[in-house]
Amino acid sequence: MGIYIFVSILIIIACFLQILIVLVQNSKGGGLAANFTSAGQTMGIRKTADFLEKSTWTLAAAILILCVVATASIPRGSETGRSRIENEINNAVDPNAIPTLPTAVPPSTTTPSTSEDQPEN
Repeated sequence: MGIYIFVSILIIIACFLQILIVLVQNSKGGGLAANFTSAGQTMGIRKTADFLEKSTWTLAAAILILCVVATASIPRGSETGRSRIENEINNAVDPNAIPTLPTAVPPSTTTPSTSEDQPEN
């Protein structure tokens, strides 16, 4: 259970970072790189765009891998337990079956027959 929650939190963080990185990018290549117009910058325009693209792909791959890990670590119930859907299917009533309605006549009680009541052959 603890691993599943931990991986789920990592997925949420990675998704949030992915949203931020995509929003920083400009579809035409301007984005964050447009702020670095000085020629003496350590990280140039092209390097910034490369970094953002690589981080986008890296986070996308990380989200994919974390989703697979989360699916594998979903807490399961006991092996002997049955699913609620399976129980409903097994307890389902056939819609074509004739319903058995209670009657007002009480069940008849049979008395043991004696040899006098039986016809002779």
